[in-house]
Amino acid sequence: MYAIILNSSMCLTGTHADDGCSVQLNPQRVVVRYGGSVSVNCSTSVPHRGLGWEASEGVVPMTKDSLITWRVSELREWGIEPVCFMNYNRTQCTVNLPVTIYKTPDSVSISTVNHNGPMMERNQYELQCDVLNVAPVQNLTVNWYKGQTLVDQTIFTDTIKTPVSKTSKLLISPDRADDGAQYWCEAKLELGEEGPQPPPTNTSKTLNVEVYYKPKHSISTETININDELTLNCTVKANPAPTYSWQSEHLKETISSSVIRTSTLSSGTYNCTATNSQGTDRKVFILKSTGQF
Repeated sequence: MYAIILNSSMCLTGTHADDGCSVQLNPQRVVVRYGGSVSVNCSTSVPHRGLGWEASEGVVPMTKDSLITWRVSELREWGIEPVCFMNYNRTQCTVNLPVTIYKTPDSVSISTVNHNGPMMERNQYELQCDVLNVAPVQNLTVNWYKGQTLVDQTIFTDTIKTPVSKTSKLLISPDRADDGAQYWCEAKLELGEEGPQPPPTNTSKTLNVEVYYKPKHSISTETININDELTLNCTVKANPAPTYSWQSEHLKETISSSVIRTSTLSSGTYNCTATNSQGTDRKVFILKSTGQF
């Protein structure tokens, strides 16, 4: 280990020459992928008795030169804390090199929690994003998307440096407009200016949401003037697809289609009912002869 500091006021924890110890690092901070290479220069412009590096990987012997380089071809020490030190006069000063080693996730996956199959309108469900073996987790952000819209975000404050697995959850209450929506999540490592740009990002596959919802007509009553091309359209969106039934004293046969096209209907009221597993909705058609309005 490097020599004991005799004068704490001479200990340099940055690159400030006016602290009485002119030692500089270039770069001043390192962000490197696990197993990647790293090279940092430590230099001084003042006479000294020795300049050196102390580190658990890549130790560099002390030299009388004005520049010394710490170099590792494959950095694999997660908690490494390199220190450049300089001995001069009867004192020693040191500069710590902040090192961030990162690892992108092995996988990012999305799933529903304790649920399979279609979701019911307005019920609450939980989605889960699993990020496997990522580091450092304090730089991890999990973003949740519906389509291309960011809907939620999770950040982590753990200070552990080695790879860990993390889970982020999202509560949703889907409605009929969400039928067919695609949810997905991404894991992003925000490593600062010294890190790779753009930040490393891993995404999950999309989770296609199917929502069951009952029929609901936009209008409940429609008045129609009888003419030669009469159409009663009861079609309504619903999931599962609805079945239809018609009731009127003027109908002589059972009709199960959503549309009636005829020129033989009489004036009066025709009720159409659309039904699926989620509920029922009715639409009323009032037929009037020309001049009755």
